[in-house]
Amino acid sequence: MTGNDQPTIKTVAARAGVGRTTVSRVINGSDLVSADARARVLAAIEELNYVPNSVARGLVTSRTDALALVIPESESRLGSEPFFAALIRGVSGALAETRTQLQLTLVRDRFERDQLAATVATRRVDGVLLVSVHARDRLPGMLEEMGLPTVLAGRRDERERLSYVSCDNAGGAAAAVRHLLDRGRRRIATVTGALDMDVGRSRLAGWREGHREAGLRADESLVEAGDFTEEGGRRAMRSLLERAPDLDAVFAASDLMAVGALAELRRQERRVPDDVAVVGFEDSILARHTSPPLTTVRQPVEELGRTMTRILIDITQHGADRQQVTLPTELVVRESS
Repeated sequence: MTGNDQPTIKTVAARAGVGRTTVSRVINGSDLVSADARARVLAAIEELNYVPNSVARGLVTSRTDALALVIPESESRLGSEPFFAALIRGVSGALAETRTQLQLTLVRDRFERDQLAATVATRRVDGVLLVSVHARDRLPGMLEEMGLPTVLAGRRDERERLSYVSCDNAGGAAAAVRHLLDRGRRRIATVTGALDMDVGRSRLAGWREGHREAGLRADESLVEAGDFTEEGGRRAMRSLLERAPDLDAVFAASDLMAVGALAELRRQERRVPDDVAVVGFEDSILARHTSPPLTTVRQPVEELGRTMTRILIDITQHGADRQQVTLPTELVVRESS
């Protein structure tokens, strides 16, 4: 082989004394290879400096130049919530000028969790970006125990040990309440997010804090649990109106739930904002296309994805320490309030 020739799978196979299929299996992490054959293939890869792709580089250098974006949600949830699309854009944007590949992994059941565990155990990725963190989710602890660099979107609670990037959920919710109080509203209800998630608990805490800052006591009878879905927002709004028909505003902990609340208010012939003002959280594309356009708390979701990715690359490639970042939010006032 001359100095200008690039080694191929065939070259590696000849050096290792195996077939090309065996080399391919070793490169792709297959278990269908004997320990002896694997050792000979890896030795040939190193001797020939064979670099077919990021996987082969990882076998030689202990890096795969691949990150996993893990979302423990269903395909329908992934497709219906603008949050996930914006976050994926942010992650992809941060990786655009690198050689790092992105693996999108949905974890919907125990089988898929076991598949992820196998991927992690065999180090087929350098690190994990984990989204939608629930309190009882075993994934963060599993990744921590395996020692795989992990960055969370959000956190499990205020004692979080892993790196994370979050938004100022409590501050954004408090700003929403201050805005509604400034508009003369006094019976301000809230539709919470899932309360087994820090994001849901923090936005509820911000709703309470907004009242407290104004010297008012938040009426806990005006709290209705939601689940970050449009149908959840619709159901919650219906329940609130049944027990508190005199409410004059609602803060929904996501734009998607605010859309559901608007639909229920419209069904019950409540005018927005004349009878009931509505504020959401996220400033997704939905907010500009509701009727009326939605006042909402803007969280920089794409920036959240970019920041998570930069932190994980900093950890995996440069050995950086744990980082925990909170991004600012901003109230965007439109016609719904």
